[in-house]
Amino acid sequence: MTVDDRGQEQKSIESIKVQEQLSDKDILLSVRDLHVWFELKRWGLIHSGYVKAVDGVNFDLHYGESIGIVGESGCGKTTLMRTILGLVKPIQGEIHFAGEDISGLNTADLKFYRSEVGYVQQDPYGALPPFMDLHQIMEEPMLIHGIKNAEEREQRIRDVLTEIKMCPVDDFFKKYPHMLSGGQQQRAVIGRAMVMEPRLLVADEPVSMLDASVQVEILRLLEELQASHNLAVIYITHDLSTVRYFSKRIFVMYAGNIVEKAPVDELLANPLHPYTQALLEATPDPEYENSLHYKEIPPGEPPSLIDPPTGCRFHPRCPKRIEGLCEVEFPPEFEPEPNHQVACWLYE
Repeated sequence: MTVDDRGQEQKSIESIKVQEQLSDKDILLSVRDLHVWFELKRWGLIHSGYVKAVDGVNFDLHYGESIGIVGESGCGKTTLMRTILGLVKPIQGEIHFAGEDISGLNTADLKFYRSEVGYVQQDPYGALPPFMDLHQIMEEPMLIHGIKNAEEREQRIRDVLTEIKMCPVDDFFKKYPHMLSGGQQQRAVIGRAMVMEPRLLVADEPVSMLDASVQVEILRLLEELQASHNLAVIYITHDLSTVRYFSKRIFVMYAGNIVEKAPVDELLANPLHPYTQALLEATPDPEYENSLHYKEIPPGEPPSLIDPPTGCRFHPRCPKRIEGLCEVEFPPEFEPEPNHQVACWLYE
């Protein structure tokens, strides 16, 4: 066994140990059989089908755990995120937060839940109201949730701005979004998400619009916040090159389904689903010599979610499909390796 092999084996062992430790903790968020379909109407009146954006998703998220949800654009990851935030109602399935079913709650009942969940948007400039200064932006969530003590609000804003490294605090209080750099805008978005001291943070591609050096700073900031507040984090991205440095587990989505779940080092070292293997092949390689080699990428495009394929949704593009099975029946979730689940008939 080479040094590299031993190192890779050690990483896999460590990932499994992390997962075993997590299994002993209470579950903060539980998603069961979640379906989110959007009705299509012709001329605004006649029903003409559904967009099956999320179609049978299951997973658990533990207190203090970070997971990455990855997949191509249009795979359903943003719709899944919006449903978890309570912005979209599922047509089927349940979402439990700290033991309470929140999937059927109305807007008024969701108010407490939304104080427990922070949201970091992809576009920081578009997420910040241009007519409000940073103090007003940070104060607004506390006003909405009934924190009436002005001194308490002021101290909380100062604490958060210090924590997200926007110092000296007094210099930033009266700045408007257009007066901040891209990295500072994203820090402001993170600060607003943290001001209510949430237990769950949902980050939707939080570094995709930032320079590479700033991406590292923001990821480190999120990692520090997670550790200091025991935050659970859902990190949504299409970029496997960033998710590997932040998440403990990766969930791979394709056409509305989660097709593979594993600890991050295990999945990157041993991807099982053909789609996950294709994603990794398509990830840019910083090594010049490696980038010269031609990489086999499955032909075709992701399927339409209006009329998805029968059986496994990846089968029209899959080089390893089993004729007479993959196109007929959707695969259940198998566990060929400890803590490594995959929805693929190859592992029956």
